[in-house]
Amino acid sequence: MTAAQIELPEKLIPVFEGEADVRGAHGGRGSAKTRNFAKMTAVRAYMWDMAGREGIILCGREFMNSLDDSSLAEVKAAIASEPWLAAHFEVGEKYVRTKSGRIAYKFAGLDQNIDSIKSKARILLCWVDEAEPVSEEAWQTLIPTLREEDSELWVTWNPKSPRSATHKRFRLSKDTRFKIAEMNYTDNPWFPEILDRQRARDQLERPDSYDHIWNGDFARVVEGAYYAAGLTRAQREGRIGFVAADPLLPIRAVADIGGTGQKADLFSFWIVQFVGVEIRWLDHYSAKGQPFAVHVAWLRDRGWSKAQIVLPHDGEKQDTVYDASPEKYFRDADFDVMVVPNQGRGAAKQRIEAGRRLFPSMRFNAATTEAGREALGAYHAHKDDKRGIDLGPEHDWASHDADAFGLGCIFFEGARPRARQKLPFTPRKVA
Repeated sequence: MTAAQIELPEKLIPVFEGEADVRGAHGGRGSAKTRNFAKMTAVRAYMWDMAGREGIILCGREFMNSLDDSSLAEVKAAIASEPWLAAHFEVGEKYVRTKSGRIAYKFAGLDQNIDSIKSKARILLCWVDEAEPVSEEAWQTLIPTLREEDSELWVTWNPKSPRSATHKRFRLSKDTRFKIAEMNYTDNPWFPEILDRQRARDQLERPDSYDHIWNGDFARVVEGAYYAAGLTRAQREGRIGFVAADPLLPIRAVADIGGTGQKADLFSFWIVQFVGVEIRWLDHYSAKGQPFAVHVAWLRDRGWSKAQIVLPHDGEKQDTVYDASPEKYFRDADFDVMVVPNQGRGAAKQRIEAGRRLFPSMRFNAATTEAGREALGAYHAHKDDKRGIDLGPEHDWASHDADAFGLGCIFFEGARPRARQKLPFTPRKVA
């Protein structure tokens, strides 16, 4: 018997060695992870066919309106790249199968066909490509369909959010039968020069998205985000890392008030400390529809029981459910409270401008502010595309965290000595 040689990037060799329930790779563009996983599905099909096994290899993607959106083209190209594989398969316009017919490929979109997948018999291998947007519900439905004792799930994806179900389920898992590797363009020994030129252009012209696209990092910013440049620069200058509180200086908990009940918006806290001209963002918190007692409990549990609460102007407004204003509630809970007066028309823009202006003097504690920084990276303008006009911040999931952040910036400038900064307001301490 003649042994076939299979060329793989070094990082993928341990992924395909030995037994596993899940094999996968995540990373940026140009890593060749999709092409290599496509090739290895064909290798597995060949091995099963030679052993007389019957079954299907299911290739799924979250969104697939037609075969043009599937992994069919990648599978065909991978088979064609190896003459010994090409000789063993029948490849048609819309199908791929071994010449014996024992092993066949099927292609499906998980968003629309997840229930029909449950009826497919003898799935030997399921490979989900572009898996980042696959929901937890879809994974819970798909995985039990792999009923053969040696069935495997393969997953390839470009990370976008640490909140994604794919990231949480596979990348954070400690299961020893999960073999997952990070693959980027630097791990691809066949990385083409044309892609390298494109990569270099993106590094120069699109620095805000470069690490996400090419280095497999999460998407820290969205296009047009107000704080995109500031976050990118802070990351590259090492201002996002371990940041400790100074025990001799005051701590502030700057809030955006979301209200209570199921229809309430997010309540957000940024824990911040001003050290000279430096702003240290130490912690972040957000919750939806929770009573004030939950927010207070978080402050105490995290060690911020001595923090001064900084509220926006509506902190004085009476809450109809609890018959108390946020100002009064926090004061009754033994917190020092400060209310920042309304900045009037254009308040949101003032907060954004203050945040942008002060970003070079900011540091973020990476471990405890990740969710808040994700919100800052997504905070963007609502635009009139026809006229190219910025209509102000988009009110979405990110806006409350960003508003609390901006309020902290306004407060910082207002609290600095008058000789160094013209005050945009006079802080009013609550008695």
